[in-house]
Amino acid sequence: MNAYSKNSFIGWIVRAGGCVLLSMIMLSNAIAAPCFKDPQRAYEYLLAQEKSAIQARDQKIIDINRANEGELTSLHGIGSSKAQAIILYRDMFGNFKTVDELANVKGIGAKTIEKNRARLRV
Repeated sequence: MNAYSKNSFIGWIVRAGGCVLLSMIMLSNAIAAPCFKDPQRAYEYLLAQEKSAIQARDQKIIDINRANEGELTSLHGIGSSKAQAIILYRDMFGNFKTVDELANVKGIGAKTIEKNRARLRV
């Protein structure tokens, strides 16, 4: 008997999952349809969504003692290598006691700290 046969439990799960997926696709198309009838409206909607996501990311407070690489790279002037340096420093010397201690990390200067001060906490 095939594992995906008509009467098997797994076959039933596979069919149910397919139905749920199909329903989600149809629903998302129904919601998106008004936007895509007018390409300009769709473009403006996507720009607004992107702007909203950027604003939310730029306002998020980052705890430098708990932040992962992805969160640290959302800071101005912090790329992947500097984020890794911050995490390495934290692992070697323990938690930061103040935001200004970030200056002890190679590649992080006072200007970078000042640009991000409003979003940083310990």
